[in-house]
Amino acid sequence: MICLEKIKYKLKNRTMKVKIQQRVVYHKIAEVEIEVPNDWNNKDGVENYYDEWFSDYLHDNEHLYVDKIQTKLDNTELEIGFGLRDGMEDRSEESEWRYEIVDENYGGHL
Repeated sequence: MICLEKIKYKLKNRTMKVKIQQRVVYHKIAEVEIEVPNDWNNKDGVENYYDEWFSDYLHDNEHLYVDKIQTKLDNTELEIGFGLRDGMEDRSEESEWRYEIVDENYGGHL
């Protein structure tokens, strides 16, 4: 660390350059709705295939939403800030995925 007295002494005879920096965080959030059949927990004739894990169903069927989300993100304006709201809460991640079942009080991370 440079002592303030040393800086004052050096400035008497010349100027010094100072670098100023700013970090600003922006984010985008996109949301789409998909149709999921009522028998989502069954697959290939096997009942309770997903053992009631809805997120597993969504992972296996990401073709239903991935392209739609990307298109929406491409057309969404940047917002200033971390975007930590509506269940988006993980500051340690650069990207975060969630699902919410419409008209139900249930959702989670993907």
